[in-house]
Amino acid sequence: MGKTRRNRARPSRKDPIQKTVKPPSDPELAALREKSILPVIRDLQSSDPKARTAAASAVANLVEDARCRKLLLRERVVHIVLCETLTDSALESRAAGWEILRVLAEEEEADFCIHLYRQDVLTALDFAAKSALESLASKEGKLTKAELKVVWNIIGSLVALTSTLSEADDEILETVVGREYILTLLLTVIASSESPASIRLDALSCLMTLAEDNRPVVELVIADQDPKPFTALLQLQDSRGVGRVLVCGVLHNVFSAMKWCEGSPGSRQLSDATLVRTLSEELQVTVSDGDKGSDELPENSQWSKQTEVLQLALEILASIGTTLQESMANSHARDEEEWGGIEDDDAMDEDKDAGDDDTKDEEADDSKVEDEMDEDDIADIQADMAMVTGADDDEDESSSEDLSTLRELVQRAIPEIIRMINLSAQKAEYVPLQAPALSALNNMAWSVSCFDFSVDENASILKVWEPAGRSIWENVVGAVLASNTADVELASTVTSLAWAVSRTLPGGRLQLEGGEHNKFISLYHAARKLDQKAQKAQKGSSTDGQGQNAPTKDGDEEDPFQGLGVKCIGVLGQLALHPAPVSLNREVGVFLLTLLSGLPETPVADVVEVLNQLFDIYGDEEYAQDKEVFWKDNFLEHLEQALPQVKAAVKKVDKRTNLELRSRGDEAVLNLGRFIQYKKKHKP
Repeated sequence: MGKTRRNRARPSRKDPIQKTVKPPSDPELAALREKSILPVIRDLQSSDPKARTAAASAVANLVEDARCRKLLLRERVVHIVLCETLTDSALESRAAGWEILRVLAEEEEADFCIHLYRQDVLTALDFAAKSALESLASKEGKLTKAELKVVWNIIGSLVALTSTLSEADDEILETVVGREYILTLLLTVIASSESPASIRLDALSCLMTLAEDNRPVVELVIADQDPKPFTALLQLQDSRGVGRVLVCGVLHNVFSAMKWCEGSPGSRQLSDATLVRTLSEELQVTVSDGDKGSDELPENSQWSKQTEVLQLALEILASIGTTLQESMANSHARDEEEWGGIEDDDAMDEDKDAGDDDTKDEEADDSKVEDEMDEDDIADIQADMAMVTGADDDEDESSSEDLSTLRELVQRAIPEIIRMINLSAQKAEYVPLQAPALSALNNMAWSVSCFDFSVDENASILKVWEPAGRSIWENVVGAVLASNTADVELASTVTSLAWAVSRTLPGGRLQLEGGEHNKFISLYHAARKLDQKAQKAQKGSSTDGQGQNAPTKDGDEEDPFQGLGVKCIGVLGQLALHPAPVSLNREVGVFLLTLLSGLPETPVADVVEVLNQLFDIYGDEEYAQDKEVFWKDNFLEHLEQALPQVKAAVKKVDKRTNLELRSRGDEAVLNLGRFIQYKKKHKP
């Protein structure tokens, strides 16, 4: 029989929250902790309400300082605030508690927001929103002026914290959408005439985030029940400054989610065209040397800086550019599969005839659009069309009423965006606006390039777009090429824009006065040299001490079809299309064949694009370049010699690591064989 085990006293388990925090090793930080941090932490947990309130206010001020903020986090201030300060009986203490969390969320990384979310901060936030709504509803006779000010301070912190949390993580955003009182508070702040300007702007910014690709939120907004947020948004669009820019962001998300285009059912004649006018007016503002903002906003508000406002306007225009194709589609196309915008990688995969199905019967439906518009609207549209294209009033009237968004972009927005890009090259304060401005033009151009302009149904689109395309080429693409910039990222962005514009105006429709095709050839060679240097550097850094290849992380490799070289090839192919001069066509054609002969050194993605462009350039034997270049310079023999090399290069691509590159490579090999057989049958 075994011995009876003597009961031993178990040591009490330590509370990890109460664990003593070691002081920092830095003497200066240790002194700061003893002098400023520990006293307020003790008072924050005091039994004296006045001491707690004073300490909460002190902590709210201390968290603004980076060193104090880190020390406070070490002392577990978040746990104290969540468990004690936010449930304090004193209104001022609760206000300070929410202010503390707001500042921490804004100043710390996104991981901190996730930490707050896991601490169930949204439940506390929703309850606080409910209390704030009740306070506003019963303020008459119950709240003093000072108390009402504190309530608004709480609301401001709640709105700002909600916005920061929503931007940090998609799961948090989805959870926020399901919180009834948080959404109601946002809509109430927007609709209330008594809302302080800075708080209303934060609410608009938060709602813009929540409404993006989120139909349930949008339906709540357009339901326009008390406090009638949609009515308030339409009224605020007529305001000045950043407020109406934020309103445009919210309304654009509403129009996108509801598929509201020109003349679509239920749109109340609202569309992105009205937003473009507003945003274009904001772009006319010149950034002052001091970047002065609104006097109504605090200095630390992001919306007090004019560059932030202009950047937001450009970002909204860029988003409008992604939905431009849909806004030009007819009512029948809206019943078919939804088109979710265009990204650079998707745009480059599109064939020139990708828009055929989307634009059939467009003219037949234009009369329906005209019936839904009053005479003044139609007159305005016709006047704008005449200003942009110089067309006669009686020409294509019935086929253009659904192009008001495109017309507004061409007539109002694009000239201002081009002005911003040119100013960014001249003045330092405009430099932050260069990237969003180029992105806006890029999105618009790629959306327009999806239409097939060889069909009559899309002739009105080309007529509206052509002046803008020429202006972009001359004032943006040409200007950057002439500057011989060493900025690779800028060169890549502008080349993508050039590709999109050249797809809309290919083969001699653009005036090439500065030998642009030669500059793109030179840019391609420069890009290849940079890629080779980067590959050598990567090989050197990806080996360990024994010379073995170090593992690479998933997602490190970029999309090969997004490379600068592929974009240069795409532009050159479009410039060489009929009716381009034979001399230009020959230069481009020889360059493309040279890339094929450079296998296996030429990247497979470049080879795929080279072949696609050659198929388009020489696919029609009726054009002059077929006889004068393709057959006269014996291109067929070069293609036959390149076929085995292309096959070998494509086979080396691993399907497991790069399926798209392998699939498109296999397709290019198949098409090359068919193309060779086709040309043999049609030899003159």
